[in-house]
Amino acid sequence: MFLAIVHFIQTWKSYNSALRELSLLSDRELADVGINRSDIPRVAWDQATR
Repeated sequence: MFLAIVHFIQTWKSYNSALRELSLLSDRELADVGINRSDIPRVAWDQATR
């Protein structure tokens, strides 16, 4: 149980970090890497759960 909570917290921190970093990019920079601004939450979650 404790390990599951620790894993969730680590995943959530990773998600928030990726979300913050991607949100700082301009629309042009996002387009260069092939994502739209509306894709940021999904891409951040995919990155966090790898």
